[in-house]
Amino acid sequence: MGGRLRILGALMAIALVGVACGGSNGGSSNQSPASTVKEGGTLRVGTSSTIDSLNPFVAFQANAILVFQYEYPWLTQYDAHNNLAPLFATSWSTSSDGLTVTYHLTPNAKWSDGQPLNADDVAWTYNMIIKYQKGPTSYYSTYVTNLKSAAATDPNTVVFTYTTPSANAYSQLQAVPILPEQVWGKYATGDGKGIKTFANEPTSSPVVSGGPFELVKYQKDEIALMERNPTFWGPKPHIDGVGIQIYSDDDAMITALKNGELDAVESVPTTSVKAVKDAGFALNTTPGLFFYDFIINSNPAKTNNRELLDPKVKEAFEYAIDRQQIINVVLGGYGAPGSTIVPPSEGKWHDSSIKPLPFDIAKANALLDSLGYTKGSNGIRVANGHPMSYSIIIPTSRQAPLSRTFQIMQPDFQQIGVKLSLKVLDPNAAFAAITAPNNEYKNFDLAMWDWYSGVDPADILSVLTKDQWGTNSDTGFDDPQYDSLYTQQQSAIDPTKRQQIVYQMQQIQFNERPYIILNYPDIIDAYNGKAWAGFYNEDGYGIFTNTGIQSFTQVHQI
Repeated sequence: MGGRLRILGALMAIALVGVACGGSNGGSSNQSPASTVKEGGTLRVGTSSTIDSLNPFVAFQANAILVFQYEYPWLTQYDAHNNLAPLFATSWSTSSDGLTVTYHLTPNAKWSDGQPLNADDVAWTYNMIIKYQKGPTSYYSTYVTNLKSAAATDPNTVVFTYTTPSANAYSQLQAVPILPEQVWGKYATGDGKGIKTFANEPTSSPVVSGGPFELVKYQKDEIALMERNPTFWGPKPHIDGVGIQIYSDDDAMITALKNGELDAVESVPTTSVKAVKDAGFALNTTPGLFFYDFIINSNPAKTNNRELLDPKVKEAFEYAIDRQQIINVVLGGYGAPGSTIVPPSEGKWHDSSIKPLPFDIAKANALLDSLGYTKGSNGIRVANGHPMSYSIIIPTSRQAPLSRTFQIMQPDFQQIGVKLSLKVLDPNAAFAAITAPNNEYKNFDLAMWDWYSGVDPADILSVLTKDQWGTNSDTGFDDPQYDSLYTQQQSAIDPTKRQQIVYQMQQIQFNERPYIILNYPDIIDAYNGKAWAGFYNEDGYGIFTNTGIQSFTQVHQI
């Protein structure tokens, strides 16, 4: 999700000294011969998705997580095919009873402020999240499910103790950045409210870093500039830094790429793919762990327009959505029809037996007719004494694809007697409108947005749990059976049993439709292959993955 403003021309001058473009046409890593590696330079990356916050307990935008990935140490990372690989942790193991997980860490590491970086920081971070998981650290609550405590048994060893075996402990523990206690400790006191209010932005000095880069400059909705961290304990990046430049206009971003003002673009708009390819830039395309969704307020205590809680109304809405036209027009054919909340790119966890309903206006009308919602003289149905007229909230961060999606959907919904109007808000305002009032989800009717799923299905499945109200929930969905199954899959050590539970949860989502999954877009990134190489492509994420540090540590000029 994300709101954004076009970067000002003056910002182009600040330390963004990398040359024009660069790269390959895909693959896990496109390394050029060692003789052609040119050290230094700043990679300039254009994006149309903003950074909503630099506080890890507040941020939900993918590009915020991208900054955290390179700013903080993480126990592990994912490789090109989504297998866990070492990062700050060099090895890990689980006890025979499944209740203890032990990580061995890189020795002699330091934070960028010179303080030791060791197992004490890891234990402190997780214990702080456990302590405040019902409050300010709730964003990470699903990653500490059944986790009792973390303990540093020596500077290079941390032991996690669970109350019950966790089926996905490794992937849960992978998803949490390690924070410097010397910075965050003063906020993790009392009720811990300061944890969420701390801006965590660079001022007179960079943000304290334990990753390969440190954040030195940030202007909201404009730029984040990261420079190489000289104290980093891991593989030294070839480049001096990365500049993430945020655009409010896709055409302006693509023009900047063509003019040599950018070296790469994250998530190329499908309408621009041909132009970018014709201009000689390298494209990296991969099926994404990503989907666009049509969100229906599913809070049982919803105040108005309660007909939207009726499963038959939701079913009628799905019949009225022409997914294939949306894929053809909005995605330029780069995507697949959506069905469940777990994308096909997650492999065995996606239930392929669940199929999206076909586009069928007649069936949609028949369903609404059966409910007695008759059409008025203006063609709009009346439900419970009021017109079936609804506003759809979309974020500015996805305004281009979602407004075009709306333009396709609006006349089809008109044919079934439902009037749709568009309400465009910046991401923070959009989320506030969805959760209003006071995280009770009582006011909004419909929305459209997107989700990037994690490698493990628990990540995306969690957003429909009641525990995520006010944090990640954007539906107000409240289903005790779903929540119970979520808890069960967390403890299902047998992969086959866990898969069955995950399939059940997908079926509930499909039947109850808090989300109608519109499509699974491909991830399309572009860069100048004549000046840059070494990008690392991860399945489902592309070359700008936020689950590992390989891309920005391996990329280099040629």
